[in-house]
Amino acid sequence: MENKKISGAEALLFSLKEEGADTVFGYPGGTIMPLYDALYVHSDKIRHILTRHEQGAVHAAEGFARASGRVGVCLATSGPGATNLLTGIADAMIDSTPIVCITAQVPATALGTDFFQEADMISMTSPITKWNYQVTSAKEIPGAIARAFFIARTGRPGPVVVDVTKNAFIETLDEFNYKKCTALGCYDAHPVADPTAIQSAVELLNSAERPLIIYGQGVMISGGEEQLLALSEKGHIPLASTVLGLSAVPSDHPNYVGMVGMHGNAAPNWLTSHADVILAVGMRFSDRVTGNVREYAKQARIIQIDIDASELGRIISPTVAILGDAKDVLGALAKGVAGKDHTDWFVKAEAQREKEHNEVICKDLQPTKERVTMGEVIDTVAQATDAEAIIVTDVGQHQMEAARYSRYKRPRSLITSGGLGTMGYGLPAAIGAKIAVPEREVVLFVGDGGLQMTIQELGTIMEWAVGVKVVLLNNNFLGMVRQWQQLFFDRRYSSTPMTNPDFQKIAEAYEIPHCQVIRREELAPAIAEMLSTSGAYFLEVKVDEEDCVFPMIPGGAALDDIMFNANV
Repeated sequence: MENKKISGAEALLFSLKEEGADTVFGYPGGTIMPLYDALYVHSDKIRHILTRHEQGAVHAAEGFARASGRVGVCLATSGPGATNLLTGIADAMIDSTPIVCITAQVPATALGTDFFQEADMISMTSPITKWNYQVTSAKEIPGAIARAFFIARTGRPGPVVVDVTKNAFIETLDEFNYKKCTALGCYDAHPVADPTAIQSAVELLNSAERPLIIYGQGVMISGGEEQLLALSEKGHIPLASTVLGLSAVPSDHPNYVGMVGMHGNAAPNWLTSHADVILAVGMRFSDRVTGNVREYAKQARIIQIDIDASELGRIISPTVAILGDAKDVLGALAKGVAGKDHTDWFVKAEAQREKEHNEVICKDLQPTKERVTMGEVIDTVAQATDAEAIIVTDVGQHQMEAARYSRYKRPRSLITSGGLGTMGYGLPAAIGAKIAVPEREVVLFVGDGGLQMTIQELGTIMEWAVGVKVVLLNNNFLGMVRQWQQLFFDRRYSSTPMTNPDFQKIAEAYEIPHCQVIRREELAPAIAEMLSTSGAYFLEVKVDEEDCVFPMIPGGAALDDIMFNANV
C-alpha cells in the first residue's frame, strides 16, 4: 500500500486484512473506540459483526474457525469487555481452535494504577492461550498481529490474545510495511516424524489381530481425512471417533464403528477393551474417552500420534509415540501397512452394534412413549438434510444425542464444545459457522438451559440476517445434571427444573419465523417447513422431561461398565 502516516488502529485493521481476516466479531467500548472509529472509516475492508455480548463474540469466532479452518477474530474493550472473553478463550484452548482475540487496554502510562476498566489480561490469559502479548506502542502492532496469526493457526492450533493499550491505537506510524510470520525461534510448527517410530508403528499394526484406530479432531485440523481412510481401508482396520473427531469420516463408511466415550457407542468402547493394538491419532485421551485410566485398554499396545509433544504419554503411556502432523504420519503408515483380513473382528463389533440397537437405539428412534424424544428429532433432521448440514450443539443431553444420531458426509460438520463443556456456546458458535460458510445449512441443537445463557444473540441473527436453523429441545430441565441426579442422587432434582419463558414470543420479538412441536405427528412437517424457509428459523420441540442419554459409562468407571438403561 502507499506509504503514508496511519494510526495504530488503522495499522491493526490493515494487518488483519493482510492475514486474510475479512470478518471480525466484537462489541465496542470506551478504550477500544479508536479502533471502532477506524472500522467505520475502513468498513469496506473488514466486516464487523456486532454481537450482543463479548462471550457471544468469542464463541462466534470459534464457530467461524471450526467451520472454515480459518482463524477467527474477535474484539473487546478493556476491563469487563476483555474479561467476558475468558470462557471462550479457555474453550478454544482445550479444543484447539485458532482464534485471535484483540483486547483494548488502558493507556500505557496508566498500567498498574487501577485505572478505570483496567484488567490484567496478560496474567489472566497466560494459562489459557498459546501466546499472549501486550502492545504498548503503535510500531509493535504489525509484528504482533503477524506472530499472533502464525501461532494461532500452526502446530496444534489455539487462541492468542493481543492486548493493545489505548495510546497504541492513537499513535501514528510513518509507514506500514507488513511481513507475514513464517517461523519463530525454537517453535517447531510442523515437526517431522521420526522414521524409526513410524516403522515401529507399521510393524505393530501388521502384527495385530485386533487393531483399532481412534481418531480425534487433530485429523481434520491437519487435513488428513483421506490418509486416515487410506490406512483403514488398506489395513482393514475399524475406525472409532471421539466427539470432536466426528465427521472426519463419513458416517456410512463400512469401517466406521461409532463414537467412543462416556455416551459413545457400545461397539467402539467394547473394541477398545479388547483390541491388541490401538492407533490413537489427533486425540488426547480425555477422561470422557478413557473412563478409568487405570483400567483403560490394559491389554493393548498403543501407538499415539500427536503434533503437540506435551500430549504424548501425558495420560496414557504409549508403546510407540510419534510426534508429527497427523496427515503426514497417517500417509506414511498407509504406505507401510499390509492388507490383512480382520473380518472376525468386524463381526464382533457388529454384535455390539446389534445389542445397542435393541436396547437403546430403537427405543430412542421408534419410541412407544407419548412425548417426543431428542433422538428422533435429531434423526429426523439428519434424514431431512441428507447428512449435508453443519450441526452445531450447545452442551448437555442434546449434545450427546446430536453426536450419536446426526450423520455426516463432509468434514467439519459437527461444531461443539468438547473439553470445557461450555453451556451458552451453541447459539453464537452457530452464527459464526453460518457467516463463515453461508452456502451450507447450519442447524443448531440447543437445550432450554444453554439457550438462555446467550439468548440475546438472537439479536445478532436478526440484525445480520444470519440463516441459522435453531432447534430448541425443551424439557424444562437442566437435562444432563437431572440425569445424573436421577441415576446417582435418588431423583433429588436440586435446582434442575426450569420455569421457562414463552420462547415462541421471544422468537417473534426477534422477527424470526418460528414453530412449536408438541405431538409426534407434527415433527416431520415442522422440520420440512424449517428447512424450506429462507433465512433463520426457530423450532421449539417439547421433549420428554425425563429422557436419558444411553449408553452411559458412569464417571470413574471402566469402559466395560456400560449402562444401557436407568435400571442397571
